[in-house]
Amino acid sequence: MINPAIIREYDIRGVYNDTLTENDAFLVGWSFTRALNKNNSVVNVCRDGRLSSPALLEALIKGLNAGGANVVNIGVGPTPMLYFSTFHETVADAGIMVTGSHNPPEYNGFKFIVNRQPFFGEEIKNLQEISQTYSQSSSINKQSSSQDFVNLYVDMLCRTVCNIDNMKIAWDAGNGSTGEIIEKLCQKLPGTHILLNSKIDGNFPSHHPDPTIAKNLEQLISTVKAEKCDLGLAFDGDGDRLGVVDNNGNIIWGDQILFILAQDILSRIPGAPIIADVKTSQVIFNMIEQHGGKPIMWKTGHSNIKKHMKDISSPLAGEMSGHIFISDQYHGYDDALYAAVRLINIIKDKKINEILREIPSTYNTPEIRIECEDDKKFTVIEKLKKYFQQNKIKFNDIDGIRYSQSNDSWGLIRASNTQAVLVCRFEGATKDKVEKEIDFITNLLKEYDLSLVKEEVLING
Repeated sequence: MINPAIIREYDIRGVYNDTLTENDAFLVGWSFTRALNKNNSVVNVCRDGRLSSPALLEALIKGLNAGGANVVNIGVGPTPMLYFSTFHETVADAGIMVTGSHNPPEYNGFKFIVNRQPFFGEEIKNLQEISQTYSQSSSINKQSSSQDFVNLYVDMLCRTVCNIDNMKIAWDAGNGSTGEIIEKLCQKLPGTHILLNSKIDGNFPSHHPDPTIAKNLEQLISTVKAEKCDLGLAFDGDGDRLGVVDNNGNIIWGDQILFILAQDILSRIPGAPIIADVKTSQVIFNMIEQHGGKPIMWKTGHSNIKKHMKDISSPLAGEMSGHIFISDQYHGYDDALYAAVRLINIIKDKKINEILREIPSTYNTPEIRIECEDDKKFTVIEKLKKYFQQNKIKFNDIDGIRYSQSNDSWGLIRASNTQAVLVCRFEGATKDKVEKEIDFITNLLKEYDLSLVKEEVLING
């Protein structure tokens, strides 16, 4: 059976040849065909550039074929290219991406899409149950084929960009799976383009491909400043999370990216609901409302957000983590490359810092990750909820605990669904307010032998 330790809320993820093996990959494929419950189903597959991905993909395909699925292998590329392939005119019932996303090199796993909709939660847990019924006599042994979607995907991105002849842009693929796409895209786009770390390399020799961590953007920041670029763009390991650096080398965080895109979309779709996750700055919610939008706070997690977007017909959603979802003129899944070209179109006439100037000044932290075992993190959150209730502290528990003890500050603590960590974020009108909230949570966590080192927390003005 599939190792239950690798079953997550939004995907399957583990350490290769430890918690995640090729046998798990085979059983994921076989069980997935049973979950589809359709004869002769067509499943597109893709992989990232991790060293373990070729072996896991091969085992996955064998499992899909054994379960009765016709497999179309679209090769190496980012997760959004896999999603894109299922929306293409060639009919696919589902897709599976072999990827470790933004996790360290030893990790890998699988992301899913079924009938152009997210496949997550109980559906993923059900795969583990189905896998327990596998027997070799149940194999059907279908065949697999291959199809190139790289050029189709690049052409779509090119058609989205217009009038950027005078722009200079730095792109950092982080040696992740966006590398080939970015190379081909920049060959076709007008303007001047500087490519960093575009060679796909599962060792990630330059830096870890997670654009939400400031140190991973240092090379991009240096390049933007040295080359006097208009914009710097960074991508995570599988291309569904976007990092942005403005022309002055300042990091533009995920909720700020969302606001820039929201301004553009609301100018054409006034009153539209714009979704942001619980980690988003309160001033961003306020600014969306001021620009005629309906701000919606929602659960973190790409699958949760994609489903809610469809439920309320939202044209745009985003997370602090850099997942940006656009259904305005697009398909509504998290595609960092597509979000990047939409952003380029907006700032070709106006610098990012000019757009963000109207946002009221506050102090806040990026995401703070606190190591906490998977079997402990949710228990900690539930115990903290009881503390907040007993002490009559106002909080929203749509996803973890987003609390407020005053009108001009708030804090968040939640259990990550993808990593063995608790995630915190804090915001206040002054630096002292932020530090007060950090001290408050730090003291609460001591009871659970968890530490938040205040001196290591970056506070942005």
